[in-house]
Amino acid sequence: MGKYSRTQNYPVDTNHQPVTPDILSAVRAGDETVAKELVEMLYPLVISIVRRHRPRLEAEEDLSQEVFMKMFTRLHQYSGPRAFEHWVSKIAVNTCYDRLRRQNTRKVMSFAELDTEEAQFLGKAESFGTDSPTSIEGTPGLAHEVLEKLFTSLRPKEQMVIRLLDLEEKTVNEVCALLDWKASRVRVTAMRARRKLGQALESLEQSTVLLS
Repeated sequence: MGKYSRTQNYPVDTNHQPVTPDILSAVRAGDETVAKELVEMLYPLVISIVRRHRPRLEAEEDLSQEVFMKMFTRLHQYSGPRAFEHWVSKIAVNTCYDRLRRQNTRKVMSFAELDTEEAQFLGKAESFGTDSPTSIEGTPGLAHEVLEKLFTSLRPKEQMVIRLLDLEEKTVNEVCALLDWKASRVRVTAMRARRKLGQALESLEQSTVLLS
């Protein structure tokens, strides 16, 4: 398989067409024109996943490029019966998860790291409920920014599960399919993550919290 342009050069086509067996056969046979078309077809799907799950310090285009390279090198492994798009989604989610694990370092986060609006919002926010970490009340934009910073208190696997379950509103079964986990592991991980988020919020409100 030859080299391909960086994903930032691919058009984002919202009118997605399903990937057919004929397309995959052509790519496996070495047709680079069809291979490029395949990337263009899947770019909206891949970039949307990367934008939701990439670590804060990672460039989304670099991660997207890595997803497509893995897709091509592992193409021989795909045999169905699930849609090819689902298979690529798993690659994208797990690529982001792998990057999160590499960046999993201890850091000290203080209340001073929040800007004025975030600090004021956090002072009025309620603690996280047991059902969803997105239960902070207030301006949606501010809630999102605060949540992103609080997510650093979670382990990579916990971040991934919470994003899938609570932010993307996927079912436990859908998360199991994407991560190849058992339902019990997903539920326990989510429970622990929500508890940690609640504790991080309470500690951050007081002053400084050590995130691990």
